[in-house]
Amino acid sequence: MRLIGTILAFFLLTSVAPAQDISPGKPTREDKCPVCGMFVAKFPDFEAQIVFKNGGRVFFDGAKDLFKYALDVKKYQPEKSADDIAAIYVTDYYSLNPVDAGKAFYVLGSNVYGPMGKELIPFEKESDAKEFMTDHGGKAVLTFTAVSAGTLEGLD
Repeated sequence: MRLIGTILAFFLLTSVAPAQDISPGKPTREDKCPVCGMFVAKFPDFEAQIVFKNGGRVFFDGAKDLFKYALDVKKYQPEKSADDIAAIYVTDYYSLNPVDAGKAFYVLGSNVYGPMGKELIPFEKESDAKEFMTDHGGKAVLTFTAVSAGTLEGLD
């Protein structure tokens, strides 16, 4: 959890690249999730991404895999570290727009599944997350820093 806090603090408090360099991008048909290997472009409603300071980026088929990666960057990309991250985005479930992952709210334990099954469902607004949680049997609304490895274990 400390790593997630460090990542969040870093990309919220520093700006090392022009805004256009860290704005959300779109995956190509060839982009695969580095955690599960699925082709990300097939699942735009759940797409998430990490943008690195050097302009590189990795795409994910859902917030769950994004958090797995962010909690252990070196496992998935040994040449990178959390310090290399410039921005993190998830797709808001209702608007389908990319939003700042550090400011988003995540519904845990709902009856809505993502491409890899149980999923953290992201929302830009806490009120939307709470409404969704009520409508879809969610267990909790979490902030970015509240998501831990233990949270993710319950989703696999």
